[in-house]
Amino acid sequence: MPLKADLDAIDWKILRELQADGRMTNVELSNRVGISAPPCLRRVKRLEEAGIIRGYRALLNAPALGLDVVAFCLVGLHHQADAELRTFAERTRGWPIVRDAWMVSGESDFLLHCVASDLGAFQTFVIEELTSTPNVDTVRTALTIRRVKDEGLVSFERP
Repeated sequence: MPLKADLDAIDWKILRELQADGRMTNVELSNRVGISAPPCLRRVKRLEEAGIIRGYRALLNAPALGLDVVAFCLVGLHHQADAELRTFAERTRGWPIVRDAWMVSGESDFLLHCVASDLGAFQTFVIEELTSTPNVDTVRTALTIRRVKDEGLVSFERP
């Protein structure tokens, strides 16, 4: 698959380091990737402006905040015309329990990653919100047992 951005080995090192720790200072980052601080900062700004670095955020411990249930919902719609797909996608943005959502191919149309305080809250969402949403045909749920891998969202097979 062709690379969509013109990145050199230093850019890839910057991306690896920032994905592992987005809070490090520019000086620390420059030391880790082997260049001085001013060009390192220019590179980071270029990666941000190009949309390769989309933002920075804190990773929260959901169970420590009382959010103990993680589940996935596979949602099938009655109709898959573009307008219906966009309408459902927009609706997911209004559901706080849905942390990530993907439009998928295959037997389902959407995959929703849900985080809830308890099983009752998740069930209430599924029964009262999700299944009653216009155009929703099927909902299959999967409760997680435990997370077995928690890596950054982008894997690095490049330099």
